Amino acid sequence: MWITPGEVLLANALWVSERANPFFILQRRKGHGKGGDRLCGGGGGQISLLVGTMDVVLDSSARVAPYRILHQTGDSQIFCSIACGSSRKEITEHWEWLETNLLQTLSIFDNNEEITTFVKGKISGIIAEENKSKAALEDEDSGKFREAELKMRKLFGMPGEEKLVNYYSCSYWKGRVPRQGWVYLSVNHLCFYSLLLGKEVTLVVQWTEVIRLEKNATLLFPESVRVSTRHTEHYFSMFLNVNDTFKLMEQLATIAMRQLLDNEGFAADHSLPKACKTLKNVSALKRDLDARAKNERYRALFRLTQDERLDGHTDCTLWTPFAKMHIVGQLFVSNNYICFCSREEDLCQLIIPLREVSIVEKADSSSVLPCPVSISTKNKMTFLFANLKDRDFLVQRISDFLQRTPESGHSVSQSEGRCAVWVYPLREPSQRRHYSPSLPTATKGLLHIYQKDAPEEHGPKATKEKMKEESWNIHFLEFGRGVCMYRTSKTRELVLNGIPESLRGELWLLFSGAQNEMDTHPGYYAERVEQAMGRCTLATEEIERDLHRSMPEHHAFQNEMGIAALRRVLTAYACRNPGIGYCQAMNIVTSVLLLYCTEEEAFWLLVALCERMLPDYYNTRVVGALVDQGVFEELTRHCLPFLYEHMQELGVISTISLSWFLTLFLSVMPFDSAVLLVDCFFYEGIKVIFQVALAVLHANMDTLLDCNDEGEAMTILGRYLDNVVNKETVSPPIPHLHALLTSGDEPPPQIDVFQLIKSSCDKFGSLRADVIEQMRFHQRLKVIQSLEDTAKRSVVRAIMTDSAFSIEELEELYVHFKAKHIMSCYWGASTTAAERHDPSLPYLEQYRIDLGQFCQLFGALGTWPCGTHTATLAARLFRLLDMNKDGLINFKEFVTGLSGMYHGDMTEKLKLLYNLHLPPGKQGKHNSDSPITARSTHCRHTAGHSHSQHCIQCNILVSVSEVKDYKYYLRMWAMENEPKKETIKDLRRMNQEQFIELCKTLYNMFSEDPLEQELYHAIATVASLLLRIGEVGKKFTNNGANKPTDTTNTQAPAAELPQPEKEEPNGESSSGQSLVCRALAEAQLETPPQQTSDEEVKDDTSVSSYSMVSTGSLQCEDIADDTVLIGCAGEQQRRGSILDGDWSITFEQVLASMLTEPPLVDYFEKKGDIQARMAPCKMQRRVERQVSSSSDHELAQLST
Repeated sequence: MWITPGEVLLANALWVSERANPFFILQRRKGHGKGGDRLCGGGGGQISLLVGTMDVVLDSSARVAPYRILHQTGDSQIFCSIACGSSRKEITEHWEWLETNLLQTLSIFDNNEEITTFVKGKISGIIAEENKSKAALEDEDSGKFREAELKMRKLFGMPGEEKLVNYYSCSYWKGRVPRQGWVYLSVNHLCFYSLLLGKEVTLVVQWTEVIRLEKNATLLFPESVRVSTRHTEHYFSMFLNVNDTFKLMEQLATIAMRQLLDNEGFAADHSLPKACKTLKNVSALKRDLDARAKNERYRALFRLTQDERLDGHTDCTLWTPFAKMHIVGQLFVSNNYICFCSREEDLCQLIIPLREVSIVEKADSSSVLPCPVSISTKNKMTFLFANLKDRDFLVQRISDFLQRTPESGHSVSQSEGRCAVWVYPLREPSQRRHYSPSLPTATKGLLHIYQKDAPEEHGPKATKEKMKEESWNIHFLEFGRGVCMYRTSKTRELVLNGIPESLRGELWLLFSGAQNEMDTHPGYYAERVEQAMGRCTLATEEIERDLHRSMPEHHAFQNEMGIAALRRVLTAYACRNPGIGYCQAMNIVTSVLLLYCTEEEAFWLLVALCERMLPDYYNTRVVGALVDQGVFEELTRHCLPFLYEHMQELGVISTISLSWFLTLFLSVMPFDSAVLLVDCFFYEGIKVIFQVALAVLHANMDTLLDCNDEGEAMTILGRYLDNVVNKETVSPPIPHLHALLTSGDEPPPQIDVFQLIKSSCDKFGSLRADVIEQMRFHQRLKVIQSLEDTAKRSVVRAIMTDSAFSIEELEELYVHFKAKHIMSCYWGASTTAAERHDPSLPYLEQYRIDLGQFCQLFGALGTWPCGTHTATLAARLFRLLDMNKDGLINFKEFVTGLSGMYHGDMTEKLKLLYNLHLPPGKQGKHNSDSPITARSTHCRHTAGHSHSQHCIQCNILVSVSEVKDYKYYLRMWAMENEPKKETIKDLRRMNQEQFIELCKTLYNMFSEDPLEQELYHAIATVASLLLRIGEVGKKFTNNGANKPTDTTNTQAPAAELPQPEKEEPNGESSSGQSLVCRALAEAQLETPPQQTSDEEVKDDTSVSSYSMVSTGSLQCEDIADDTVLIGCAGEQQRRGSILDGDWSITFEQVLASMLTEPPLVDYFEKKGDIQARMAPCKMQRRVERQVSSSSDHELAQLST
């Protein structure tokens, strides 16, 4: 490529001049291109190795451009580089252009300065023209970064779709020896390359294979990063900035885990924000990932929605009227919010929605208050920010966002305005089951409704509740009320002391961020309710089963009003988020929300819980809860080491913690006590749940250490939690289901929930949210990879009885199958692969491959190599396995096809080959009973979707009471699922064209066998015999008369062949046999496009030992045992043969003919070795080889 002219002082250091003229020099770097350096003797070889090493260690882009062109004038010692190239062809094109276009022009200049000025201007003009034609995205990256990306793709064989994020110089530790090189971090892979004194190390690791990623510092590995996979560990050290590198690795690994968790992860890079500024040597994708990380931290800090994008942040001070002081912190501006967070934790936090802003103005500056900005809201609150570095730009950005903000017709309401909610128009379709206009609708919190009839209590508990309400009212007057309220340490103190029941719903909405989402989506909940009406899905069925299990002890859910409200909220959320749908424990949490909130408020609180505060908790595999369970175990090991070791022996932590986290202690603790933990959770997040869980273990440490089994430990903890009481509650007592755990003569002592919360804050209050997020990242890698291993084991167990492969072989096959699917999601031209990856499906259906991926796996793992015919054979097998004709096959179908090739006997293998050559898509009822299709049918029945099975069962049960006994339907269902028995007599007859294709396949299969000549002779004999059998059978059955046959696939080819002018009496027979013979000869002599000289010598030798004759001069009857058919007659003579539409044979005839030839019997009875075929696939992940240097040819070989 042409490069910006730059001076080069030492033109000949480490470079060799290959061409020169009075103005330009073409140079090649030593150790590249030709092998002349290495052939000059020992010294030259050492210099080449040294140069190659220096290129890798000192300059990341040197090996990408081993050729260059310099400009020189006269006797000047200063050279100017004007072009570089990665190949000789590229640099030669530039050289020829210079000679053609510039040499004559330069000769007319009078002095050297004018020549140099003209050359620099000309090259700069060429570069400017090229840049205009390039895409804008390509212009974002600097030239050096583009060179590094090209190098990555060439070294590691990556396609153009693979995006390089960044690259770093580092050392890769192999044993105790560091290998200095470069690590390349792409969206899907971690790659490393090093070349030190001829020792080349290449490493490729998929991010989806990483199970642990950690940064540590030891004596052996100082400031190192450890990347662990299932089978090995990799250490990288000597980074210039290890923290930035590790953060980027974390981001990329998180994206990879999201890809395994759901299909949205595959489109993650498409939703990245676009950078507005280009930085030197940093990719646009790297900047976008940095922006994404900042957005995630910003949203988590202020509990904002997922579509919020941070525009920028700056240091400033905020005047706090309640404290009469300026607080130092940071101001954040996004498309819908202005937020402030103090530098000191819990000192002050502020969220101002732009929809609430009425005035933004610049106040007068002074020495005490420099560069202030005043922001006023619609509820008469004013916020004063000062010490802003770029005040004018900030005000302009806020004004721009305000202009885009839609006008809001209402402000945040007070508590009295919250009682009125939108009345849902309930329509009654005739087929609806769950909704009825007669069902009562709750217009406010259910607890408010059912406390109206209770006599008001005037005791100390009610007095204390009134005092709490008064404390909050005073707080509202001092710090504001609503979404713009100052959130300080005083707010946290009031929350820890318990939120009054009258304010609980309002403050839950405020602290969780649900209030903002509800205000910006008016009518959304009602639309989802309407949309979910009458819909019968798997989620709605599960919801219906759990409705009456949701807090059945509470009187609010012992009537239809509470049940109907719970049903509407859960089904509306299942309609909003089908990826989650419904998960057990959601009903318990939602029922508590409904006690204090209206239906719409409870819905948005559920959205905040499932999508922001408890991420991935309520998906099909409760990944988030498992992740936090791992975090809790790690915290226990750190805070309570002695108890941790004993609990691990008993296996208690993993058993108890899942229910604690999924229901926020609501299912294991009395309601009046657990709801106080929910108060703290909405304000401080998951940190409170970890603190309380650790406090519970700490309080029971002595008794737990004396436990001898898991049941005893669980009883102790259950009894303790059942007796955590709230002595200040004003609600009537609610019986708790876990009271059954209390036994013995003496009741256990009661534990005050406020003391438990205070104790948890005192002992474990040092937990920080950022530390928990870091621990979550480590545990997420481990949990998701563990779930993937569980899925693999489940799939293997499901199919091991139907396959002859061993468990180890099936697991390895599953890894290759899954990798092929994931790769298609990475680099597929379309998003179909990502769209069809649905983790909610049964394990067997989660990963499916299409025809292209199957052909690649078939070529790598199949036992029937057919040269250029392999793709055709793979396509036929794919169509045979694809029973539902959706263009995809699952893992069981894939293994079924391989098992037939590897472990079937001769009859099964021949039956498979026979079926592969029948017309595609026309196998009919007989062909569906082949061994492959029968197994596939059984696979589809046994591995079908659970929802489909559920619907079948429902239909059967509905019909039981109408017609016949249920046993009849069970028998019918069993008969449908039972695989049919196949026999060889059920297979369809094969016509002449299909028989020709079968023979061509067999000829290609034998090309790599040591006994290929014996096999060729055997198949020629069998083919001749079968031809005669087909002719005899035709004459015997219909005496040569024409009759209707299935000529769907034979008429088209026959129509293209011209009819012979004159036909001999036996022309029909001889013509068909001649056509078959020529096809077989052509198939036998098919050779790969490129062949080495050794292979050519071998082929010539093997053929010359037999007599070679032209097939145009012989009939099949004339073929001797030692004759090799050579297709010398050409295309014209072959076209003179006509396919016989009446000719056909059966599978029994093919099998009987094959059994007469011992070489064929031995070939098909031989068992394949799948391990030998999988070994090369394993080695593709990591390559290490000894080379003297890396020329262009060697790099090309490495990339293939």
